[in-house]
Amino acid sequence: MITNKPMNEFPLLSEKDGVPLFYPHVAKGAIAEVTETLSGRWIGQGPKVDRFEDEVKRRFLGESSALAVGSGTDALHLAYILAGVESGDEVITTVFTCTATNIPLLYIGATAVFADIDPTTMNIDVADVERKITSKTKAISCVDYGGIPCDYEALTNLCKKYNLKLISDAAHSIGAKYKGKFAAEWADFTIFSFQAIKTLTMGDGGLLAIKDESLLEKGKRLRWFGIDRSAKQGGIWENDIVEIGFKYQMNDIAAGIGLAGLLEIDAVIEHRNGLLAEYIERLTTPRCSILGRASTEDYFNPAWLVTIVVDRGRVDLMSKLRSHNIETAQCHYRNDRYSIFGDRRTDLPQMDSVEDNYLVLPNHTAVTAADVHRICDIINEGW
Repeated sequence: MITNKPMNEFPLLSEKDGVPLFYPHVAKGAIAEVTETLSGRWIGQGPKVDRFEDEVKRRFLGESSALAVGSGTDALHLAYILAGVESGDEVITTVFTCTATNIPLLYIGATAVFADIDPTTMNIDVADVERKITSKTKAISCVDYGGIPCDYEALTNLCKKYNLKLISDAAHSIGAKYKGKFAAEWADFTIFSFQAIKTLTMGDGGLLAIKDESLLEKGKRLRWFGIDRSAKQGGIWENDIVEIGFKYQMNDIAAGIGLAGLLEIDAVIEHRNGLLAEYIERLTTPRCSILGRASTEDYFNPAWLVTIVVDRGRVDLMSKLRSHNIETAQCHYRNDRYSIFGDRRTDLPQMDSVEDNYLVLPNHTAVTAADVHRICDIINEGW
């Protein structure tokens, strides 16, 4: 049950201070974990990274292996490489996401083929994905927008039908389930982000879940310059590098913050779900709708974002809320608008239909039920 007390220990936000769109949730035990780390031998990649990988695997990955890295973007880059994506290949991906989903394809020289969205979830539209599969397609990349899981059953079936790899960008959705299974139990590769404002934060960090265990050791080498780090530390490394690797490892300082956060993540998700339920109950104007639910017969949504779609006048609504010291934003934008992807603006009618009408509302552990009620009352008044 959500209350008028914020989950974290920071002061209650007053109406004068306003309601920020995002606020990091730093777990109570994080300071002690960092202090312990800074007092010991390992502050880079060490035993706490190993512990963090083990805990995430135990909680969220099923049989997939865990590879902790410096960011969700690092994890995506490694996922594409391990999936066998090469220069000239195509990856069908959602047009609506943080650019981090698709920029690593440019590192490789692959082409992002943008698929349309399902306007009821903002997730990738499976039917449009199948229409865009060609002989050059190597993988499908999907994003659980705001925490709402994609249709993993349909995507998995497509990948089996066309012999493709499925890469799940679960940066928004740690803890999400589709038909009782975590994303890492469906996809060949699943990435998580622990950036500052994510459900589980360590300032910055990421993790790659790998379903094919035989790829884990290669992933470890690519994470660390192409070097077999265990062999090097054991004094038996043959002193050669045969793969181009990267500086993508997580450090023990970040891992300690993450370990503390894992102790509170269930309560954080419950708080966010409670706020989503309040928004659903209190937002009664017919001029807007909320994307997704906390749970349905098909999925569980950890509710990283609460997104509404309005009939018109998004900027006017944003201005009205801002006048009451309430922050809102679009947060993510269609990627085919960016020059880095070339002249890729395509006819995506479902993305077109909501492009000017979606808006993200505050939903985090510094927000209370009273804040949600006030936000909804302001929206219900009209704009």
